[in-house]
Amino acid sequence: MAEPHVNRKLAAVLAADVVGYSRLMGVDEVGTLAALKRHREVVFHPAIAAHNGRIVKLIGDGTLAEFGSVVDAVNCALAVQRAGAPAPEALRPAIVLRIGINLGDVIIESDDIYGDGVNVAARLEALAEPGGICVSSVVHESIGNRIDVRFRDGGDISVKNIDRPIRIWTWRPTDAGATAQPLQPADPAPVVRKSSIAVLPFTNMSGDPEQEYFSDGISEDIITDLSKISGLTVISRNSSFTYKGRTVDTRTVGRDLGVGAVLEGSVRRAGARLRITAQLIDAATGSHLWAERFDRDMSDLFEVQDDVTGRIVAALKVTMSPAEKARISHGGTANLDAYDRFLRARALLVVGRTLSRAVFEQACGLLLEAIELDGSYAQAYAVLGVAFVLNYQNRWTADSNDALQQAKQAVDRAIELDPEELIARVAASFVATFEADLERAKSEANMALALNPNSSEAYSCLGNAYIFSGQPLEAIPMIELSIRLDPAYTQQHLHLLGVANLLAGKYETAAALLKQRILMVPNTDFSRAVLASALGHLGEIEEARRVWSELMAINPHYTFANHYVRQPFANKDDVRRIADGLDRAGLPPH
Repeated sequence: MAEPHVNRKLAAVLAADVVGYSRLMGVDEVGTLAALKRHREVVFHPAIAAHNGRIVKLIGDGTLAEFGSVVDAVNCALAVQRAGAPAPEALRPAIVLRIGINLGDVIIESDDIYGDGVNVAARLEALAEPGGICVSSVVHESIGNRIDVRFRDGGDISVKNIDRPIRIWTWRPTDAGATAQPLQPADPAPVVRKSSIAVLPFTNMSGDPEQEYFSDGISEDIITDLSKISGLTVISRNSSFTYKGRTVDTRTVGRDLGVGAVLEGSVRRAGARLRITAQLIDAATGSHLWAERFDRDMSDLFEVQDDVTGRIVAALKVTMSPAEKARISHGGTANLDAYDRFLRARALLVVGRTLSRAVFEQACGLLLEAIELDGSYAQAYAVLGVAFVLNYQNRWTADSNDALQQAKQAVDRAIELDPEELIARVAASFVATFEADLERAKSEANMALALNPNSSEAYSCLGNAYIFSGQPLEAIPMIELSIRLDPAYTQQHLHLLGVANLLAGKYETAAALLKQRILMVPNTDFSRAVLASALGHLGEIEEARRVWSELMAINPHYTFANHYVRQPFANKDDVRRIADGLDRAGLPPH
């Protein structure tokens, strides 16, 4: 009988508790409860929201919260502890917290989380000083120099119900650089640094399943336009489309993706007529912020898309720069037939779809037809370049080097036609990375981000180029931003993060990330190779050998040399660092 599926993920877990709560309650029960409520409204809850966290549950005077980013979790804790107690006349008694933070694997059940990652965070909280923070070694290693304080080494500690010593690092308010910041009056509502939105796939109301590509294409174009606005955080198509075909509460979507607003709608195409409905919903309350129905001729399609984007921006009270307005109104083609073929081709190549040589050839045929209809269609050339990149990666045709050259020619032509074509810039970064032209890879990715600050693909390209360039510390925040914008693609990003942390010498963090990736992709050989190296560096020899034996069972022909021979590392010492971890575990790097 198969074991029930367990939903797991890697999370930064924050546990907080009030110092001396029982004593305070004994002295003034009503006043303490009022003080705790006010502290949560004014300090704690706004800090959680402002740092992209989620409150999992309140347990009396304690709170458990989770974050997708260790840096966000630590900065949140610092913000809370630095706020200090509100003025005595405003709040008696003073509420002082202890906070513990751990990075670990958690089990998800409904809205709750369980497991070792949670238990360790709770134990760390008890070890923190009043007003202070205690973090595990994996958290300390992961944050590096990306916060404005330094933690003190607390040594190895044995704690109840944890079968291994935990190395802890502590911070307290009296440490250097820990001066409390004056508490500003705050609204009890969550503080959001900038507006955030997810666009769900519009429902196809045409009565013809073959029209799915069209309704999906409308949704994707709206995502692309909104993504060009720096004042918005826009979740990528890959992640928002995971809700396709599902009946889901928009409040659940908001919580899952960490956004304040959700756009949903429908598309009906009948002959030359088009009907698009759209509604913008507050993800916290489920209330409507804006709704509209558009009944137009097909010839007005692009005008309707611009109108929808403008209404959303107005409803969210986001200010656009003149350059952003120009980029949004900048169309790809005026030829509806070319656009239709482009949408069909793009739908064939999306992440998550089963790709094959037949799909590749079908997509290329549609794109070439679009180009024949409009020879200046830069987007069609750009996606053609993406198709050739996929051919290069998957080796569908005989000569993969030819595929790479075809990809380069297509994206270069797209950029020649339109220097502001985002897909072309991202594809050009991919091509340059495979060609080991890492400076161009970084330049193209940065250009893409200047055009579209919400491009998860561009952040991923930039992070990848930094890894191969020997700049792992620069790569880590780029990959983390890609995860924030495209959480559904986390499994691939975890591998890149694991490699970056290993190359930066952060072996414990690398191991945690790679273990999580293996949970998500059980048959991965590449991640096991890097994990075995990280474990070798940590001195966990038996575990490294166990992981390697799993790798060989999955892929008996795997060799380290063949894996890395095609990887464009500029610094061969980086490859030697990975090989050295395998050597330390007595494993064959060659």
